[in-house]
Amino acid sequence: MSERGALRVRLNRLAREVAKFGAVGAMGLLVNMAAFNLLRHATDIPVVRCSLLATFIAILFNYVGFRYFTYRDRDKSRRTKELTLFLLFSAVGAVIENGVLYTATYGFDWDSPLQSNFFKFFGIGIATLFRFWSYRTWVFRALPAREAVQTAESFLEQRRAEEQPDRVGSGRGGRG
Repeated sequence: MSERGALRVRLNRLAREVAKFGAVGAMGLLVNMAAFNLLRHATDIPVVRCSLLATFIAILFNYVGFRYFTYRDRDKSRRTKELTLFLLFSAVGAVIENGVLYTATYGFDWDSPLQSNFFKFFGIGIATLFRFWSYRTWVFRALPAREAVQTAESFLEQRRAEEQPDRVGSGRGGRG
């Protein structure tokens, strides 16, 4: 397979992964923001605690989506390790996400419902970049054998396609 073809295959896989991650993430965002606003307006819990509770509700929702939709073809042999790493990296993401809200709320006294929602959303955006990198790198690892087989099959298919025109015009009956 040419370098250009291999790059195209890798970029296509990455684009599909990003789209699936984004779909689950968008649903998780809705869960997170809905839980946050429900807790903020229906209880007397302080704003950052509401945000933390909403974040952990969304983390549980997202794990199911990532495991059974985005990364369903990835290694499932070590679920305990996977879940432990997922929770660890999700907790770091929660610190990033809620650290932004905490700084806005208590550092700058930006505590109106509009400001809280803006900084909650902004924190989610920053944390999402970290989560995408950490989940795909450490949590939902690709099966090496499957990826190697797919790469080899793509290489062979492209090689056959490149050699096909030569065989027809060579006059040797397709033998090289």
